[in-house]
Amino acid sequence: MLIVTAKMPRRKLALGVAAAALLCCCAVALNIGQGLAREASASSLPDPKGVRSNQDRVDYLAAYGWQVSQTPIATQEFIIPQEMDSSYDEYLSLQREQGFQLEELAGKRVKRYTYEVLNYPSGEAGVQANLLIYRGRVVGGEVLSPQLDGFLHGLRMP
Repeated sequence: MLIVTAKMPRRKLALGVAAAALLCCCAVALNIGQGLAREASASSLPDPKGVRSNQDRVDYLAAYGWQVSQTPIATQEFIIPQEMDSSYDEYLSLQREQGFQLEELAGKRVKRYTYEVLNYPSGEAGVQANLLIYRGRVVGGEVLSPQLDGFLHGLRMP
């Protein structure tokens, strides 16, 4: 066993302890700040629960910044497949990026409401927003252009 001792003046010891405490306080403050920023960005998303009426759906899309037609241009009811092959991978990935887990609803009947987007940033006409609803809860959604060379992205404004 080896014991090492050192003689240090109290002033230098107090300064070292104060510096270490200041460093710890800075680290804690930075961590809390990052947590609050994550919480603020997560809370800025609209609540997917309680979306039951047409006005609820329009308001949900408005929370993302979309101005849409006041009534859906299409409503479709369908069953999410029990088994999804690789052709669904890209779409499921898009939904997961938005926090939606469609795989958990395999075999369930959902409704898709399609609205015309009136304020797409590029000015393109005919853009649509889809919301997938299961028991009054948004479980998926996307914004798309049905044109031949169209696009598909999540609900966030590009």
